[in-house]
Amino acid sequence: MSNQQIVVLVASMSGVAEMVADEVADKLLEAGHQARVVRMEKASQKMLDARDTYVICSSTYGTGEVPDNGKAFYELLTKDRPDLSSVRYGVIALGSMDYPQTFCGGGKAFDAIFAELGAKRLVDRMEHDAKSGVYPEDAALEWIDGWIEALTKEPA
Repeated sequence: MSNQQIVVLVASMSGVAEMVADEVADKLLEAGHQARVVRMEKASQKMLDARDTYVICSSTYGTGEVPDNGKAFYELLTKDRPDLSSVRYGVIALGSMDYPQTFCGGGKAFDAIFAELGAKRLVDRMEHDAKSGVYPEDAALEWIDGWIEALTKEPA
């Protein structure tokens, strides 16, 4: 199933998640899908109604929180509780094991609310440790291969 419309949603404080999202979108395009990156401050309920496939790329801020530009979108999900049963998604969570209690908290929060609202996660969440010695974009590009494979097997 090629030519899927995939939105890569980004919550980022320092720009690392944005860089990762851009690399992932390029890989999706190479695989024959339509992909675009949307910063979460531009995400809306209407967008959720119009699309069915997302990759969420989120860093973690403060004490395991969603980055500032993703807070309004996260609140929309938790307060309005849209039906996401027709949504398929994946999560790239970025964090640092220097903070094990809150590691990848931003991505985990989005993963939890999408699942709670009925969305179908195609593969396990990717969690990247900033101290791992592996570039986050390299880890994400490896992860997205499996996600694309799962997407092609999952009926829309």
